[in-house]
Amino acid sequence: MFLPIVVGVDGSGTGLRAVDWAADEAAVRGAPLRLVYASLWERYEGGHLTEDLHKPSEEIMAEDIVESAARRARGRRPDVRVSTAVLPEEPEYALVRESQEASLLVTGARGRSSLAAALLGSVSLTVAGHAHCPTVVVRGDLDDRAGAGAGAHGRVVVGVGEKPAGSAAVRFAFEEARRRGVPVEAVRAWRCPAYETTDHPLPAGEPARLHEQQAVEALEEALRDAPAGVESRRRTVEGRTRTVLVDASRDAGLLVVGARRRPGHFGLQLGRVAHGVLHHSACPVVIVPEPG
Repeated sequence: MFLPIVVGVDGSGTGLRAVDWAADEAAVRGAPLRLVYASLWERYEGGHLTEDLHKPSEEIMAEDIVESAARRARGRRPDVRVSTAVLPEEPEYALVRESQEASLLVTGARGRSSLAAALLGSVSLTVAGHAHCPTVVVRGDLDDRAGAGAGAHGRVVVGVGEKPAGSAAVRFAFEEARRRGVPVEAVRAWRCPAYETTDHPLPAGEPARLHEQQAVEALEEALRDAPAGVESRRRTVEGRTRTVLVDASRDAGLLVVGARRRPGHFGLQLGRVAHGVLHHSACPVVIVPEPG
């Protein structure tokens, strides 16, 4: 039995795009879709749903939000089994708990102002930093055609981190690429510390070559057990990892990044790289929990 793909819905435009993405993904995986609305507030004032339901915003209830999202998902992917839940609690806590019995957790990227709209909503950021399963934050423009499918949206890019061997993020990227029928591009950024270019006794240019070679070796280690049947590409780039991955996301279908989970640590468990790409990626981002 397949675990469901859980989507946090809130009636916003970005939340509805998350429903579209998740419905397509559920169809590709053959998994059920679970739409969850969680809030301590009784009502939600959402302009997008006001237009859809032809009701004043004050009459839009939680049930209207999830049912509208369910109709949207069923209309887009009639073959996907859809269920809904309305939970009277803070969305961050509800979605993290839901992630314990989910194959994938999906949210939209939503800010609370015109400036924040370009960044990430607090719910999505908190959930990505604590979820027990891979979390997708749907960013960028999506193809709204019902039949577009996951495979129509380009390669899967995965960032290779400091511990490349046995990376859960790399495994996820290959499995997702296999489902979509697209290549995986494994990216490793490298930088030469400034002091090595001036005070280091090695010949000019040698420190940079050493760091680049280390990046190449990290990619080789990360892809050593890559499954057959999926095209893989390796790319090393000089620069800050966040910047390199955001640049790679501009023509990608999915960006996959690992995040270490440290037992006993109760703060936001996202590294600087994951935090940065969540705010600025041009395509949907998957945060995959990695053992500490």
